[in-house]
Amino acid sequence: MAFLSVRAFAGAGILAGLATGAALAQAPAWIDPDLLTKARAEGTLTVYGSMNEQEALPFWKLYTEATGIKVDYIRSSDTGILSRIAVESRAGQPGFDVVVTTAVSKLPDRVLKQFDLKDTKHLMPQAIPANRRWYGVYANYNTPQFNTKLMDGSKLPRTFEELAARTDLAGKTAIDPNDSQWVFAMFEHYGEAKARKLIGDLMTNLKIIKLDGHLALARAIGLGEYAITPNNYTNLVTNVSMAGNPTDWWVIEPVAVFFGQIGISAQAAHPNAALLAADFTVGIEAQEQLTKAGRIPVRRDVKPVPADLYERFGKAPIITVTFSPEDEKKWKAVTQQLLGR
Repeated sequence: MAFLSVRAFAGAGILAGLATGAALAQAPAWIDPDLLTKARAEGTLTVYGSMNEQEALPFWKLYTEATGIKVDYIRSSDTGILSRIAVESRAGQPGFDVVVTTAVSKLPDRVLKQFDLKDTKHLMPQAIPANRRWYGVYANYNTPQFNTKLMDGSKLPRTFEELAARTDLAGKTAIDPNDSQWVFAMFEHYGEAKARKLIGDLMTNLKIIKLDGHLALARAIGLGEYAITPNNYTNLVTNVSMAGNPTDWWVIEPVAVFFGQIGISAQAAHPNAALLAADFTVGIEAQEQLTKAGRIPVRRDVKPVPADLYERFGKAPIITVTFSPEDEKKWKAVTQQLLGR
């Protein structure tokens, strides 16, 4: 389990320089002065996250510069983070203040504190759960991806039935076999029987190759190793395209969406710094920073990349997916059955 703390990078200057008095005098809108005073007295913040360091360190550097609070960023996969939190919880020794992954909703309620954000009026309604134990920070939409040199964008299939009939793509198609959110959305949209048939036809007719990791999948298609995937994360396709690779996404119904979420430890050692951090993650500055790597903001007053992202979805049904721990087990089993491992 590879965890990485930004403490290891302090000497290299990656998080060098705390906030100056002048910077604090022009505090962003997400800062509550009274909360900032309490948070600065705590001095530090420990974040568990799945965002890669190239994105996470500049992101959390904004928080440090605005508040003067040092951030220890500890990175792992969603699974690794959940495992670590489970071990720490059993030992009664929680190690995180905030956690930012797509799996926060899968944590037991007893691990997470209920909290309110300073400002939610600009957030997507789906990013605000009723239980107030997490909030969306960025949106992961699910759409097919293709290599623009290997496929004609004007002749893309518009339904999964059409895609399953494209036997010319046999052996040229790949998927991440862990796509449980996509499988859930297919069941919701088509009903179980039709969804099972569609997914089965896709896997059989196209002889789909299985690749672990959505970023690896996005890069493989961008490099032309495969022509297409029935499903990937839209933001990762954008990220790979921004790096100069010939790839893009399009829409086939339904479109699943789930969130990178922030939660606060019920036993946070730095509770005020944690609450301030939650407000930071949905502030304009942080949301705009996310778009630099192609991530999709949850604030509707922040322009996504591409700018016409929402228009490109058209009238396709958007199915929000939020798994509880029990849901995760169920849909993981269904997904393994359909997509294989």
